[in-house]
Amino acid sequence: MKSKIELYTSDKVKQYRLKAEMSLQYFADCLNVTPQFIHDCENPQKQQAFNFDHVNEIAKLLKLSIWELVPQYPL
Repeated sequence: MKSKIELYTSDKVKQYRLKAEMSLQYFADCLNVTPQFIHDCENPQKQQAFNFDHVNEIAKLLKLSIWELVPQYPL
């Protein structure tokens, strides 16, 4: 089971990815990972989660601050 912060971050990543109209394939290609990896990270039932390096690259790709992808206060 993912932790609260992992769930929060994966939900934010998915929201911003969809808002940017990026497919799983395109998003994965930009991050040099597989679409299955992105799918598993975004799926709350899967254990796979984004690490800080992923979050940093995702923020750059989506032109966001890292702080838009992680909670402001501890969960």
